[in-house]
Amino acid sequence: MRAFVVALVALVFIAGCGAGDGNGETTESVATSVDECASVQAPEAREPEPGQAPSASLDTSKTYTLTFDTSCGAFTITLDPELAPKTASSLVALANGGYFDDTIFHRVVPAFVIQGGDPTQSGAGGPGYSTVDVPPSDAAYTKGVVAMAKSGVEAPGTSGSQFFVVTGENAGLPPEYAIVGEVTDGMDTVLRIDALGVGDGLPSQPVVVNSVTVTQTG
Repeated sequence: MRAFVVALVALVFIAGCGAGDGNGETTESVATSVDECASVQAPEAREPEPGQAPSASLDTSKTYTLTFDTSCGAFTITLDPELAPKTASSLVALANGGYFDDTIFHRVVPAFVIQGGDPTQSGAGGPGYSTVDVPPSDAAYTKGVVAMAKSGVEAPGTSGSQFFVVTGENAGLPPEYAIVGEVTDGMDTVLRIDALGVGDGLPSQPVVVNSVTVTQTG
């Protein structure tokens, strides 16, 4: 059974799990995929000014997406403002403010998760506030699901800015991490990032988020 405990200080996941090939790709296809990642330097770490959680909720009659332009390609997350209204609203505000621009994926665990959203690159950074959207008791953290990191002492559903994308078929996590949406386009990019993982920490080369674009439709 996989243990998924978030460190109190570092806000990074410590996973007692195997790093098997959960994405179904062959060795050859993974190698080709990795070759498509640009060789870039990590941006300078930065400490953003503390912010405040947005007071307004997103319009649940509309569809909101976040498109991440990364050094390995682009992927799009469709948010779920009904399941996680406060978290979704926060992510839209942070993205519109450029919070995620020039950040890195600071934790990549092959066939498990890729994690980003920390401008300090320390695994302990956040926006200066938190939101709470408790996930349902039957929450499933399967491939493509996007959820939020939290410390081990924080209440279920507590979120800052650090997010993770599940890359294994099923991460086997307890229902404690706010589910904010899912990857609806560019899962090949997510798996390309996943293929750069070498354990439980930084990937074998920097993966940089150049920008995040918010789109509202409906």
